Amino acid sequence: MARTTFGSFAKNIELTDLRWMPGEAMTGQRLRIELLSGLTVALALVPEAVAFAFVAGVHPLVGLYAAFLVGLITALIGGRPGMISGATGALAVVMVSLVAQHGVEYLFATVVLMGLLQVFAGVMQWGKFIRLVPHPVMLGFVNGLAIVIFLAQMSQFKVPGTLENTGHGLGGGEWLSGGPLYLMLGLVALTMVLIWAVPKVTKAIPAPLAGIGIVAALVIAFGLDVPRVGDMASIQGGLPAFHIPMVPLNWETLQIILPYAVILAAIGLIESLLTLNLVGDMTNQRGGASQECIAQGVANTVTGFFGGMGGCAMIGQSMINVRSGGRTRVAGIAAAIFLLLFILVGSSVIELIPLAALVGVMFMVVIGTFAWNSLTILRKVPLTDAFVILLVTVVTVLQDLAVAVVVGVIVSALAYAWNNARRIHAKSYRTPEGAKVYQVQGPLFFGSSEGFVELFDIAEDPSEVIVDFADSRVVDQSALQAIEAVAGKYEARGKRIQLRHLSRDCHRLLTKAGHLMVDSDDDPDYALAVNYQVRTGILGGH
Repeated sequence: MARTTFGSFAKNIELTDLRWMPGEAMTGQRLRIELLSGLTVALALVPEAVAFAFVAGVHPLVGLYAAFLVGLITALIGGRPGMISGATGALAVVMVSLVAQHGVEYLFATVVLMGLLQVFAGVMQWGKFIRLVPHPVMLGFVNGLAIVIFLAQMSQFKVPGTLENTGHGLGGGEWLSGGPLYLMLGLVALTMVLIWAVPKVTKAIPAPLAGIGIVAALVIAFGLDVPRVGDMASIQGGLPAFHIPMVPLNWETLQIILPYAVILAAIGLIESLLTLNLVGDMTNQRGGASQECIAQGVANTVTGFFGGMGGCAMIGQSMINVRSGGRTRVAGIAAAIFLLLFILVGSSVIELIPLAALVGVMFMVVIGTFAWNSLTILRKVPLTDAFVILLVTVVTVLQDLAVAVVVGVIVSALAYAWNNARRIHAKSYRTPEGAKVYQVQGPLFFGSSEGFVELFDIAEDPSEVIVDFADSRVVDQSALQAIEAVAGKYEARGKRIQLRHLSRDCHRLLTKAGHLMVDSDDDPDYALAVNYQVRTGILGGH
């Protein structure tokens, strides 16, 4: 299901995706689990969508519509059944300055462009580059995101109506204290205990849903005065209506929205693809990166035309879904439909749910998401990997996950390049004919090219020198330049150098560099033996 051409895209969305496992048909029991898991996710989506709308500086319904539309479309055509998408904080903190400076209509136009960019990325199959993210970066990502989810719940411990939008999220406000605080903490703890205990008694209902239901029933029955969903904002509304963003269609508008669209598209795809990998590890599924890019793009393009703030995959809600038993597209579709029903007809009931119950669910998500084993392996892994884990975690918390992942990949790549650069070395010996042979070992690339040049004793070497690359690999243009630099030094002293045992890849690189290459029969493994004729300045065959 990784193909992304539009002709085959629809064919990749097969009904088998609605099954529990490949070859296993949807049963009544499986359908019940999927629907209940979707209901659990929908309940957790409400305060998140409202909070992220506040962060972006838009009406709560803008966030709720995004959660519905993005969640529904990605559930239908996304790359990984079981994933949940919606409005996220990572995108909201970027949107806030755009809304403050230019208004919500420019946000809608930006979301449309963001979606088109994501579709383009999917068609170009750029999603495959998520493979370049090293495991230490993944560990730092999940740890940082777990901390971000935890910190996001702190706003629920403040007196409703006292929060302010600081331009970087919700801030200010008065903290709960005394009895209200202790009651809030008690209900959070009760929810967490229920989520832990319910599976030991029965698996007929998802534990998070049971925790929310029981705590909500206690609060409503005893009339406990605690913050509830309705204290954040009313979620009552109608169906999202088609709406073309009211912005001028000119170059100036594009200059305003394009930078935001590129950043949002990148953040959305990075978070979605990393979440896709995490869900895949939990459900033993692979592939679907390019399809997920297209699904996210289609979802955001549609959302921008229906008054939504856009979104991407949500690791917290995806973890809730998977741990509640959701494995198919049914759970994600059900979550989106339940959320719409909450908006249309169920707002009066949903607004009675205590925030403490939802905070308890998210705290359990934090516990389940954080890679606790990373704390023990920090002392066992190489120092560079430990540094990358901590760096990505810190940058995710202080900046955003897109920057954190990019920084982590860059640091890991530099560390890898440095480690490989130190591997270049050579063994030398003399042939009966008097020629000196250098057996180069280790990759020859931009990082090791300087060390390669220093391997040769040009002044003391005989007139015939052979460089054997059987245990090496010429990788890039810097390597070719290093070979030419060594040859030039031998040429200056009137000596001759011969290159042997170059692989087929090296053959292609040297051919592209414009040098003459001739195959040799005495080199069957590599299919060529190359001589560097320094007297003529070109490569010649013998």
